[in-house]
Amino acid sequence: MGRVTERRRVLRVRDGAVGHRSDTLVAEEPLEIRLNGKPLAITMRTPGDDFALAAGFLVSEGVLGAAEELASIVYCAGATDDGSNTYNVVDVSLAPGVPVPDITLERNVYTTSSCGLCGKASLDAVETTTRWPLSDSPEVGLDPEVLAVLPDRLRAAQRVFDRTGGLHAAALFTPDGELLDVREDVGRHNAVDKLVGRALQQGLLPLSGSVLLVSGRASFELAQKAVMAGIPVLAAVSAPSSLAVDLAVRTGMTLVGFLRGTSMNVYAGEHRVLLETTTAGA
Repeated sequence: MGRVTERRRVLRVRDGAVGHRSDTLVAEEPLEIRLNGKPLAITMRTPGDDFALAAGFLVSEGVLGAAEELASIVYCAGATDDGSNTYNVVDVSLAPGVPVPDITLERNVYTTSSCGLCGKASLDAVETTTRWPLSDSPEVGLDPEVLAVLPDRLRAAQRVFDRTGGLHAAALFTPDGELLDVREDVGRHNAVDKLVGRALQQGLLPLSGSVLLVSGRASFELAQKAVMAGIPVLAAVSAPSSLAVDLAVRTGMTLVGFLRGTSMNVYAGEHRVLLETTTAGA
């Protein structure tokens, strides 16, 4: 099975000193996801949590929403011409009676670590396919002081990043700042899928009482994945995209960007952020 990290020999130049050394790199391998035996998607990912990744991907596509809808996930034997198993192909079997959208099966999908799933559905499609409208979720109150410490807690939990410096991370927190789960991957969208997939396998969806923090920017795809998992708050240490903000506004999600220390921008859903207002001279 593929490993999370690999070693490569490099020429290192530091302040005029030159020498060869071994360097630790994050592993990147393709994962093909099949649905009921039919090829569905290929993503470049860091090996590990492959079953959760596949399950989370199907949550974001509106195919899965509960553990009982998932019959099994297995690695496909004989994935190569010589019959060996590369552990780079998984087949997801749905439980009897779980519908499979035709559009998901018929399209040819390719995802990468940078752009995610190409040709995503429109904002309208996300609103109509989500099973858990955020307007129906319990109200969540966020203390800005708690939000401010989340990036450091995420960074402290990034074990592989410490060795490679080449991974994105996503974490789930309670509104009080308790770390619930964290996943790392070469693709930020894969890290989120691994989180959501693990939650589905554990019967925890919707994640209506949680905060999703991502280590990079907040793209439309990450906002979509949060909405599809019922997550009311998405925070990012970098910038959001315009379409991510549009989706957050339309679905009622709280979107926080540039979360660095005590500074942050709240782009949508500011009603969840508990701010103490002051008046002049106070």
